[in-house]
Amino acid sequence: MKLEPRVYIVGAGPGDPDLITVKGLNILMNADLVLYTDSLVNEQLVSRAGSHAEVVQSSGMDLEQMVDVMAEAVLTGKSVARVHTGDPAVYGAILEQMVLLKQRGIAYEIVPGVSSVFAAAAVLGAELTVPDLTQTVILTRAEGRTPVPEREKLRDLASHHCTIALFLSATLAKKVVKEFVEAGWSEDTPVAVVQRATWPDQKIVRTTLRHLDSDLRQAGIRMHAMILAGWALDPGMVDRDEHRSKLYDKSFTHGYRKGQAAND
Repeated sequence: MKLEPRVYIVGAGPGDPDLITVKGLNILMNADLVLYTDSLVNEQLVSRAGSHAEVVQSSGMDLEQMVDVMAEAVLTGKSVARVHTGDPAVYGAILEQMVLLKQRGIAYEIVPGVSSVFAAAAVLGAELTVPDLTQTVILTRAEGRTPVPEREKLRDLASHHCTIALFLSATLAKKVVKEFVEAGWSEDTPVAVVQRATWPDQKIVRTTLRHLDSDLRQAGIRMHAMILAGWALDPGMVDRDEHRSKLYDKSFTHGYRKGQAAND
């Protein structure tokens, strides 16, 4: 695979080195420079970089230093794989990199990856959009040292009573519970927390709003965790045949299947 001299912003997936797209892996294997977030991206994945590649860790760099390294490589005709954890579009801090790259006339391309929210749902065996229960998923985070826009307060988002995925919020469990309850959620609402989804040391905690804070403290989960809340996370969901979609209903007509009578 011949790569253009540009920066490829590649989503590495949640942790399992096999959960990277074919395109992302091809870029990683052929790039001249691989710049990766060493505190988050699996070293087994990075080891698949080509033998010709310069591999650089970015955890000790600030924004300008990272952009300097990438821009210098591209200006000398090299291709760069900037490897991010999960999917770069969600809490990836890629916009600030793209702004500075564009200012310098450096071409870039984004390659999506598997987000931790979907990896967490997979290891939990959960469908986040359950027919007749919830058809909406909100991806957000609790407000901590970094503020959120006024119209995106967790209490207001939770008022929709849909499935909510919380990034970067494990240290704010008490605040999370308070805002959900103020939004009218039952303290018995199912919550699932997955720390380091798909990594060998992955942890899963199934709990409720009432016990979220204490169960996280007991499990020692403070970071790298995805919190999923809502009735779609009820672990008993797979024991009840209550929520069928129209998609495979034999009486539901669409372009590829003629409907049948309900009593056929």
